[in-house]
Amino acid sequence: MALVESVKIASGTAMPAFELKDPHGRVFKSDQVYGPKGLLVAFTCNHCPYAQAVWPRLIRLADEAEKWGVRTVGINPNIHPGYPEDAPERMKEKMTEWGIRFPYLVDETQETARAFQAQCTPDLYLFDSSHKLVYHGRLDDNWKEESKVKKQELREAIQSLVSAKPVAGKQYPSMGCSIKWCE
Repeated sequence: MALVESVKIASGTAMPAFELKDPHGRVFKSDQVYGPKGLLVAFTCNHCPYAQAVWPRLIRLADEAEKWGVRTVGINPNIHPGYPEDAPERMKEKMTEWGIRFPYLVDETQETARAFQAQCTPDLYLFDSSHKLVYHGRLDDNWKEESKVKKQELREAIQSLVSAKPVAGKQYPSMGCSIKWCE
C-alpha cells in the first residue's frame, strides 16, 4: 500500500459531471445526488486502512450534513481484479455492515476519479450549490484515532458552506492508499 496525498485543486473549480451505477445497478447522475446547499464527494474504498479508519466518521458526518442540505456520495475507483475486497459485491456487504445511507457508486472505468484528479482513498471534495469546489482536504486532524481528533476541518467547512460564510483556514491534503489504477 503506497501512502499518497491528495493534490491541490483550486477553490472555485467546477465539479466534473458524472453518471455512475451503485453495486445494485441503479444509475446516479451528479445533478440528481446534489443537495440544495452542496455535495460532498468522497473517493473511497473498502480495503484501505486509511479509508476504513474514517468510514464511521464520514457516515456520521454525511448524516449530519444531509440535515443541513449537503448530500454525500461515495465513489469507489478501485474496481480492480487485484483488489477483490473492493468489488461491487463486497461494496453491497459494506453498505449493510457499516450502515452507509448515501449512494456508494462504482467507478469501473476510473474516468470519474481521473476527472476529479483523485489520488487516494479517501479523497474528499466539498462543492457548493453552484457546483464549485470550496474544500478539498482531509476529514480531520487524526485519521488513525478518532479519540485524538482536535480539529474537524471537513465538518467546519460544511458548516461554513451552509451558513453562507467563506470556508476559512488552511486545507490540509487528505492521505491514504493510492488509487489502484487499471492502466
